[in-house]
Amino acid sequence: MLDPALAAQLRGHLDQLAHPVRLLASLDDSVAARTMRSLLDAVAGLGARVSLEEAPDPPTPSFAVQGAGAAGAVRFALAPQGSQFTSLVLALLQAGGRPPRIEPALAQRIRDLEGDFLFETYISFDCHNCADVVQMLNAMAALNPRIRTVAIDGSLFRDEAEARDVRVVPMSFLNGAHFGQGRTSIEEILARLEAGAG
Repeated sequence: MLDPALAAQLRGHLDQLAHPVRLLASLDDSVAARTMRSLLDAVAGLGARVSLEEAPDPPTPSFAVQGAGAAGAVRFALAPQGSQFTSLVLALLQAGGRPPRIEPALAQRIRDLEGDFLFETYISFDCHNCADVVQMLNAMAALNPRIRTVAIDGSLFRDEAEARDVRVVPMSFLNGAHFGQGRTSIEEILARLEAGAG
């Protein structure tokens, strides 16, 4: 699934992991799941610190990126490609010990957040802002274990997206309730969480 140039680039990134990273796959027999499996096998084969395990957990098909002491905080219900492949690479690096590139004061505010937060973000692969939002939320999850994220391909989970009236992407839900859509910033997300917004 990975061309030689991309595989070599990814191997270089995975060599930088300071801690082991587990890919926890929740797959079925669908075409999308087979695509995910092919990608996950390739990624796990490129990094000595990366392992792949079966771990059924909704939604299916999906997979989680888990670092040391984490609880599968970052999940992808999609087969990463294009800018979402970059989201996966960043999630791997952050799970493996590389801190997100966030100014220290902002990072501390994220660590200080109290409460449990589950973000579900619907994306499409032709969306310009989707990867930015996914990467912001994943970075926050890397800093605070009580933040969990799921990036969801709206075309793969069409019935669920329609039931939630997802008409534009990215659209995020926090703990099951609509949180926001379109372009945003990590400062805006954080301010709303600090203010108790749901």
